[in-house]
Amino acid sequence: MEIQKVLEQVEKDKIEFITLQFTDLLGVIKEVIIPVEDLEHASRNGVWFDGSSVEGFARIQESDLFLKPDMATYAVVPWLTDEGKTARFICDIYGPDGRPFEGDPRFILKRAAADAAEEGFVYNVGPEPEFYLFKVDENKTSPIDYGGYFDLSSHEGYKVIKKIITALENFAIKVETSHHEVGLGQYEIDFRYGSCLDIADKVVTLKYSAKKIAQMYNFRATFMPKPIMDAPGSGMHVHQSLFDTRAKANAFYDKEHKYNLSKLAYNFIAGQIKHIDAMCAVLCPTVNSYKRLVSGFEAPVYVTWAAMNRSALVRVPKWFKQKSEAARIELRCPDPACNPYLAFAVMLKAGLDGIKNNLTPPEPVEENIYQLDGKSLLQKNIELLPTSLLEALNALKKDKLLQDVLGKHLFERYVDVKTKEWGEFKKQVTEWEINTYLDTF
Repeated sequence: MEIQKVLEQVEKDKIEFITLQFTDLLGVIKEVIIPVEDLEHASRNGVWFDGSSVEGFARIQESDLFLKPDMATYAVVPWLTDEGKTARFICDIYGPDGRPFEGDPRFILKRAAADAAEEGFVYNVGPEPEFYLFKVDENKTSPIDYGGYFDLSSHEGYKVIKKIITALENFAIKVETSHHEVGLGQYEIDFRYGSCLDIADKVVTLKYSAKKIAQMYNFRATFMPKPIMDAPGSGMHVHQSLFDTRAKANAFYDKEHKYNLSKLAYNFIAGQIKHIDAMCAVLCPTVNSYKRLVSGFEAPVYVTWAAMNRSALVRVPKWFKQKSEAARIELRCPDPACNPYLAFAVMLKAGLDGIKNNLTPPEPVEENIYQLDGKSLLQKNIELLPTSLLEALNALKKDKLLQDVLGKHLFERYVDVKTKEWGEFKKQVTEWEINTYLDTF
């Protein structure tokens, strides 16, 4: 949208305040609030903020950064109407030299999408974010209800989910489905498939909306991957495809091949499998993430791909044969704690690397992998995903491609932040250790 058209809409909507939003390295939303009178100046010249105060952004001596609102992300924040209506813009970050800030996660995805565009592709994604709703009490893991997969939501759960969906529609996000997930108090909200940058903005907005609205009803929404032991974790399976801008068609579709996937789609799968260990440092970014990636649930543990096998890392969903545009693959290891800008960027570039180098994926494994014994796993050459954040970080440090995707600035800060997280975790003495060892030794 042009600046003038947005200014006219802002006046029509009687906006009094503007929240300029961006994410830090971890994907957590930050904001700067300005009066509406300053919007035109902000859109043309930016708004200064101290980058050294944001997790992983910049050192003190290089802290001057500027926010510039993306006019296409304008929306009225539905719950900020008291004492003056507030509008939201998602922002890009620039340095004092006027160039994009290399530590901006949104810029990293824009750069990856531009690389794909040069090859004649648009990267389309459809994530499936899951989250829990908890009651606010001393027990932080007391679920809002006791429903199961596709069960009717409780009155309280339905009320909160309905409000979240209504808010998302206010942000111009079309929700396709929402339903109760397997865990007690666990839900999923899916929205329409689209280009990677647009969808990353929508994931950030979903998390922002869910947490704020839950808080308004005295509940807690969390996208933590594994908030309850022995209960299903929250994943963010991501459906993916490439659109060929020259042929004006889905580049993943070929009716002559098995699974109706094109050779290019197989290359893309192979690229993601090649880089998956390093990708996990971004897709499964917390210590807690690896407590979700365990046997016994639908979360993947092994590096395999297949059609209908939900224990596989990469799955080829069935689609209506007459809808070739629906051909896609689904990566099942990401969780909703990831920064969607960084996640989609590494997923895209890993897949493009498979295309560039004409990589071939291993044979598909349609059996339930959790039921295979060690000998069968060895015979099929099936490898494990990283079992800890430390393993994933070590793989990332060895993966030149993903380091280039993130860029030197962001890569170094990301590894530093996550290494500190691992260091803090390994110093903890847990209740399990006390119960297991205190009287034994």
